[in-house]
Amino acid sequence: MLADKKRGSFFGRMQERIEEVLLLRPRPDEDMLEELEEILITSDIGLETAEKIIDGLRRAIRENRLTDVSSIKREIRDSTASLLDKGERHLMDERDPLVVLVVGVNGSGKTTTIAKLAGLYADQGKSVLLVAADTFRAAAAEQLSVWGERLSIPVIAHREGADPSAVVYDGISAAKARGTNVVICDTAGRLQTKKNLMAELAKMSRVIEREYPEAGRETLLVLDATTGKNAVSQTREFNEATEITGIVLTKMDGTAKGGIVVTLADEFDLPVKFIGTGEGIGDLDAFDPAAFADHVFMEYNNG
Repeated sequence: MLADKKRGSFFGRMQERIEEVLLLRPRPDEDMLEELEEILITSDIGLETAEKIIDGLRRAIRENRLTDVSSIKREIRDSTASLLDKGERHLMDERDPLVVLVVGVNGSGKTTTIAKLAGLYADQGKSVLLVAADTFRAAAAEQLSVWGERLSIPVIAHREGADPSAVVYDGISAAKARGTNVVICDTAGRLQTKKNLMAELAKMSRVIEREYPEAGRETLLVLDATTGKNAVSQTREFNEATEITGIVLTKMDGTAKGGIVVTLADEFDLPVKFIGTGEGIGDLDAFDPAAFADHVFMEYNNG
């Protein structure tokens, strides 16, 4: 899921702090549990989610008489993996054709993520069409078109300020006419008001449902991991406007604490589908809950 050279920078510190607490206490007690909970919270795991993990650990210590460091770490790992695991929902919809609506605030890495997704599907031999429906941000269509040229993927775009839903309509029409496998739609990350933005996203979703009911659907929310707990409010707002099917967490390249992944999956019952680990076109990793929990909490090699 993640290259070894990238794990340590954003997972290592949390693990080091946990190990320090466990090694300094010969037997588990309430003070140890409180310190572990504080570490989780300061690593961007929300209060309620951290409490779930620690309450589970408390029960396991009592019922299974856990005492050693490895067994306690393993219990934390298993609890976290359980919160992250959304079963088959972590997989992308495999229907063909597929329409992917990509939402998120400006600056989250949304356009780059779209390019990475397009490259991923193109590498699988699928035909891809990009739709530049972020018509309110200056040069947004041009930015997407540059990626399209690099990847040899066509882009449907209108003039700046055009109706985003009209661009989506034209994109859907073009995809149907060409027999395109995957349509990926960029969307606005900011309008005059939050209400206007959410109304526009809801309108685009209705256009897709009306014009292409036979297509598979994914609505991916792109979140910048470095924003920490702000990602929670963003998820809440976008999920109210359009039914989010999965999260893509970007900028997990050494600057993020990583715990926000657990909070988002738990609080919103949403699968994290991809993690962006760099700026390269191939720096998009499919999310594996068990592997993520292993990297965070189990033995870790600094080399």
